[in-house]
Amino acid sequence: MAAKSRNLQVWIEARKRHHLTHTQVQMARELGMNPQKLGKLDNHRQEKWKAPLPVFIERLYFKHFGKTQPDRVLSIEERAPKRSSKGDKRRGNASA
Repeated sequence: MAAKSRNLQVWIEARKRHHLTHTQVQMARELGMNPQKLGKLDNHRQEKWKAPLPVFIERLYFKHFGKTQPDRVLSIEERAPKRSSKGDKRRGNASA
């Protein structure tokens, strides 16, 4: 469980550092991007030919999935409790 929460924390930090929306974070996660390597992609001030990171993620998502955004957008904070309760139900720890 600690590894999963650390993974979500890394995404929260990346969202704040790169000024991404919840939708863009979900898109990046669905594309399989590494949150620790987003800085390499968000280098548009030094390299003018690069698109800003939010635009890059949106273009790549459209190219890969053929739609502009996910059908249902959940923030990282909303995903964390759902994951833990889902695991509790599987283990039989749910209090009903």
